[in-house]
Amino acid sequence: MIRAAAVLAALAAPAGADVFDSPPAADVVILGEVHDNPVHHANQARAVAAIRPSAIVFEMLTPELAARITPENRHDPEELATILEWSARGWPDFSMYHPILAAAPGAAVYGAAVPRGDIRTAMTEGAAAAFGSDATAFGLDRDIDPAQRAVREAGQMAAHCDALPEHMLPGMVEAQRLRDASFASAALRALDETGGRVVVIAGTGHARTDWGIPFHIAFAAPDVTVAAIGQTEGPSSAPFTRTVRTGAVERDDPCAAFRRG
Repeated sequence: MIRAAAVLAALAAPAGADVFDSPPAADVVILGEVHDNPVHHANQARAVAAIRPSAIVFEMLTPELAARITPENRHDPEELATILEWSARGWPDFSMYHPILAAAPGAAVYGAAVPRGDIRTAMTEGAAAAFGSDATAFGLDRDIDPAQRAVREAGQMAAHCDALPEHMLPGMVEAQRLRDASFASAALRALDETGGRVVVIAGTGHARTDWGIPFHIAFAAPDVTVAAIGQTEGPSSAPFTRTVRTGAVERDDPCAAFRRG
């Protein structure tokens, strides 16, 4: 649960936030977030207003759900939240996300969410098998450097409260690779179909330049320029084009249930 006092504390001007009023010039701009941090979404809306993109790609939407957004319902956050089955799919309050849409009312909306069946395939057979015929174009047929794999597996373990069986870690990394490549593919499709700048709304981990969305775009379309803005709530060594550190939102301990078990 997000506490109101913590939300107010997080509204302090984040370090580096000027980048949202003057985002880097690039064909694709990835705006990272911590999903339940309202400041991150306010910053994304500022950047979208400044960029005026032709398309916005959302990690949170499938292509089918994105197609439900119309000029008639786009300005009604309550109706959209229902139409998009937002809360039922576990995302934080849609009121934090709607200003992003409102900031570019003419932008096409693309969904990049990966079906659960494909995630399961990635975990058992690898990201390339789940991605399909374009896997080579997006670099998914290449083995990850062992040192990088170790770092990524450790990150997955930490993100899951050190409660995952170790044998699951390689599959979790493959699922992440699949998501990153799928988001990259959606961004390139949006760029091709709309002919203008594209914004990607996704978790900050997907924005990192060494193995996230930018890596896969560079592999598939090296002439496309990419800028990645990572928003964090604390110190981070992850590489981005620009890093913006904000206050943290106070949350219930997500690992408490594991300790009680």
